[in-house]
Amino acid sequence: MAVEIPGLVSVIIFYICILAIGVWGSHKSKKVEKTCPGSKSDVSIVGGRNINVLVGIFTMTATWVGGGYIMGTAEAVYSPNQGLIWALGPPAYVLNFFLGGLFFAKPMRSKRYVTMLDPFQSRYGNTFTAALLVPALISDILWVACILAALGGTMSVILGLSSTISIIISAAVSIVYTFLGGLYSVAYTDIIQLCFIFVSLWLCVPFLVLSPAVGALSQTLPLNQTAGHSWVGDLQLEDAGKWVDQLLLQALGGLSYQALYQRILSAASSVQAQITCFAAAGAVFLMGIPSVVIGIMAASADWNQTDYGLPPPIERGDSGKILPLALQYLTPTWVSVLGIGSVAAAVMSSMDSALLSSASLFTKNIYKTTLRKTASERELQWVIKASVLIVGMAGTGLAFGGSSVLALWLVCFCGC
Repeated sequence: MAVEIPGLVSVIIFYICILAIGVWGSHKSKKVEKTCPGSKSDVSIVGGRNINVLVGIFTMTATWVGGGYIMGTAEAVYSPNQGLIWALGPPAYVLNFFLGGLFFAKPMRSKRYVTMLDPFQSRYGNTFTAALLVPALISDILWVACILAALGGTMSVILGLSSTISIIISAAVSIVYTFLGGLYSVAYTDIIQLCFIFVSLWLCVPFLVLSPAVGALSQTLPLNQTAGHSWVGDLQLEDAGKWVDQLLLQALGGLSYQALYQRILSAASSVQAQITCFAAAGAVFLMGIPSVVIGIMAASADWNQTDYGLPPPIERGDSGKILPLALQYLTPTWVSVLGIGSVAAAVMSSMDSALLSSASLFTKNIYKTTLRKTASERELQWVIKASVLIVGMAGTGLAFGGSSVLALWLVCFCGC
């Protein structure tokens, strides 16, 4: 497959813009360090507790709206053994944010913790805290692998670019700006990334709905041999336990994710922390709707009318790439390029948060309190950067072997 040059140029320009914003965020972080009463490491981890509500909502939402969320939701809707009823990401994330706002935001922020492990460390000691770090670290590495695998699959379909090259370049960009600026770089790049995701994905929806290859939705409520299968899905009584388990896995798993508390603890007050959670609940649900529509349109399409041909993606084992395939074959080229941009933005908006999450936990709760109690602030800053690099490289390595984005997405919640 030939490389789509105009699309590749567009993605490169987008990456350069994101990197520039990340570098600008690092300069903002350095200015805050000079005026903030807290330590420099606290500025990197929680932004000096000076992140305003609007920025907090953007970065909270962008962290959850990753490549796994976008592509995993579309894959669940498209897959014949799942369908819309099994696309649990959007409702689970809404539940996650509501529970976080109701029960955790106020007590965590009012006690001025720096990481989610601080209350465990003060009560149970360093050994127990170190044990808790292991699943959190595994979860972040799997999260990075999941979202990079999503991007690699998308770029290989739409741009004809090697998934390996796509993964390496995207990982490098995210690692660099997170390495430089900590939470400020992450937060300000999240604003641009989330806006781009919202505009580009919603812009794709009408082109998918009006595609000549997409049949009437009423025809695909029962099994449709032309389109492929039903997109509604089926929930039998014997599967109810599995359905509840997956819902709670994603909803409650997020409550043990450092990135959630990083945004809560960066708010200027407890009230702002709660507002951030509740607003993000609505925003994350809204961001999941285009992926649901893409899955429905893909299940309703007659692939024989497209250049993809028969057999359909489900029979070729391409369900994990259904979002980029739908954009590539059911929309005009320029729309599919916007779609790849949205996945790239989603990947970086989640990856940078995962990198900073693990780096914060290790630096604050292991290195500073156990390994090097006398470590200087300059030393802690370098430990954060080294941790970002190590976690990024580990997740990037795992991304090369990921075939199903949905599977990686679910497994990373098990790590929580």
